[in-house]
Amino acid sequence: MLNDVKEILLEVVQAIVPIVIVISLIQFFVIRTPIELFWQFMVGALMVTAGLFLFLVGVRVSLLPIGELIGSEVTSRGSVAALLAAAFVFGFIITVAEPDVRVLAHQVDIASRGAIESNILILAVALGVGFFVSIAILRILLGIPIFYFLTAGYVMIVALSFFTPPDFVAISFDAGGVTTGPMAVPFILALGVGATSVLGGKSTVADTFGLIGLASIGPVLGVMILGVIFG
Repeated sequence: MLNDVKEILLEVVQAIVPIVIVISLIQFFVIRTPIELFWQFMVGALMVTAGLFLFLVGVRVSLLPIGELIGSEVTSRGSVAALLAAAFVFGFIITVAEPDVRVLAHQVDIASRGAIESNILILAVALGVGFFVSIAILRILLGIPIFYFLTAGYVMIVALSFFTPPDFVAISFDAGGVTTGPMAVPFILALGVGATSVLGGKSTVADTFGLIGLASIGPVLGVMILGVIFG
């Protein structure tokens, strides 16, 4: 456990320190913003470092093990309906809790001056993720190659883009990106690992990462449908 904590701390420092160095160089040699603003940035960087460290420790200690346990336990019960329902519920809830999704929804709310309400956008993204996580689990159960699902998903995206307002098309692809954030990805990966671990003959690595690939299609389609309805 101690080695894991040290490894996480090193990862966080390696991620944050280069940003701090670059901003500091720009501050002193290029823009020279008020020193009070620079110190606010430094304090914020320390808070981000501490918060990211604690978050990643929490993910490693609790989120990954519980996600894997839930996936294996529900799968071992033998109920396909229960497994798909659990995949949808957890995909939905974890997306609502995803920080990246909330940041995107907040920025879209500001940029659109309230025309695209943040809670509605979060709901559309979460529904899309939940539905496609269920589809991904079903694909694992049926043993169908992921190529067919990815092809069908992106064909639907291209077709729907012709009926979606341009603003919503742009937002939809950003939504597909932010759902692969630090909260959703670990839990969905763990859920997939747990599910595939009790299914004989399944490739845990291939099927789990395929699950993330399919899940990222959901928010794109969800926001596009939202655009067709409200656009």
